[in-house]
Amino acid sequence: MPLTMSREVFITCAVTGSGGTQDRSPHVPRSPKQIADSAIEAAKAGAAIVHCHVRDPETGAPSRRLDLYREVTDRIRDAEVDVVLNLTAGMGGDIVFGGTDSPLPVAPGTDMVGAEERVAHVAQCLPEICTLDCGTMNFAEADYVMTNTPGMLRAMGRMMTEMGVKPEIEAFDTGHLWFAKELVKEGVLDGPALVQLCMGVPWGAPDDLNTFMAMVNNVPEDWTFSAFSLGRNQMAYAAAAVLAGGHVRVGLEDNLWLEKGVLATNAHLVERAVGIVERMGARVLGPQEVRERLGLVKRAPAA
Repeated sequence: MPLTMSREVFITCAVTGSGGTQDRSPHVPRSPKQIADSAIEAAKAGAAIVHCHVRDPETGAPSRRLDLYREVTDRIRDAEVDVVLNLTAGMGGDIVFGGTDSPLPVAPGTDMVGAEERVAHVAQCLPEICTLDCGTMNFAEADYVMTNTPGMLRAMGRMMTEMGVKPEIEAFDTGHLWFAKELVKEGVLDGPALVQLCMGVPWGAPDDLNTFMAMVNNVPEDWTFSAFSLGRNQMAYAAAAVLAGGHVRVGLEDNLWLEKGVLATNAHLVERAVGIVERMGARVLGPQEVRERLGLVKRAPAA
């Protein structure tokens, strides 16, 4: 497939994530106020979209608490800066097996709930976008599996579509794109779809450029894709995504460092991405332009 560089690019900032990064940098936000403030600063720096998880304010552990999501989204909506809200729906699909000799019963850290509970915060907060991790995958941890069965994904996808919230398909490997296309074919998701290509997450698609282009070549031409990689390759993939015709994701969920020895903030990472995009000759899109391009609806949260 010949490359057609993007000339208009939106930037997503993944603000905090659900990993253990809160103990590795003081800039990773924990409380709803910290998460919202960091998202707002990222928006001021040029992010059109903020992708948000929530954490226990005391421990920093990932959480699914509705009150935390509501506080984060209310604070962002009440800010003087406009930004597109993107909430994770990836929580609630975690299995930690008991080990190779005794995999059952499952171990502490397992968090498996039904489809309705996994999207309860989406139904309450009504963001413009929420994520749909489009497959099951082994992660770097020995016995942890991110679990998203076809039945669960169909159920969650239908709920998102009925809510009027656009799913952002998180594709960690080519098979996830294969199933995403099936969901659109079945009418579970509306097309053209929005895809995030997640590169370099162990043990999904490695972040070499051959694999990246295999992922890009599996995205239908009328779909919109963005891409990211972890750690030191985050900014290299900002450039690669633009060159390949896509959009950009950066943020502390994926990378803690601005450069060697210098811990970043979300705003720092967005500013660096803006510089890359503009030096490549592309224009950075604002939030309202993204809504118009993706057919998003900005709504008030449910009462």
